[in-house]
Amino acid sequence: MGGGVTVRRANRHRGEVEAMIDGERRILCLTLGALAELETAFRAESLAGLAGRFSEGTLKAEDLIRIIGAGLRGGGNRFSDEEVAEMAIDGGVSATAALVRDLLTATFLDEEGKRPER
Repeated sequence: MGGGVTVRRANRHRGEVEAMIDGERRILCLTLGALAELETAFRAESLAGLAGRFSEGTLKAEDLIRIIGAGLRGGGNRFSDEEVAEMAIDGGVSATAALVRDLLTATFLDEEGKRPER
């Protein structure tokens, strides 16, 4: 009997998304550790402040790198931001922005696209 390969898929209920990065399917997730990393990087006072910063819609390329890097690390991938900056995301810049949007949506919004009630 042959051994099958189990391919792990992104679990949206856990805030995971997947993307083709450098020709490989990767899972990204903004875990608490990843969010703490982003709070520090963006000098946010709280998660609410971080979410507010992202909702402004004025992210720079460097911001996208940081968010994707934190998401990759949260998803179990070990890449520095410098390595992430050199990676190619299938679909180019617009797909990169969409990936960040999807990752932030999966992290901060519920399935209906609303902020969960406190």
